[in-house]
Amino acid sequence: MLTLTQSATAKIAEAMASEGRDGGSLRIYVQGGGCSGFQYRFVFDEPRENDQVTGLDGFTLLLDPLSGVFLEGASVDYVDGPDGAGFRINNPNQTGTCGCGQAS
Repeated sequence: MLTLTQSATAKIAEAMASEGRDGGSLRIYVQGGGCSGFQYRFVFDEPRENDQVTGLDGFTLLLDPLSGVFLEGASVDYVDGPDGAGFRINNPNQTGTCGCGQAS
């Protein structure tokens, strides 16, 4: 199962509220492409058939079955530090990174 830290959950809920999507749904998915083989994407969306749906504080998290396999055991955090701010995914299924830092 994919987990989100309190920091990530709060930042997502804040973003949804600022876009008038309080209580909406966020889809996190894995997309093919790039030099590493896949990339993580976040998009406001509606539930679809076969989605894994998880209610969180302020929004609903959606995962399609294939992305769920790639994200099993991963965690999403939101960090704001000297290297910049953004979401970071710690994925134990990751086999490495390429020179540009993309996960593989």
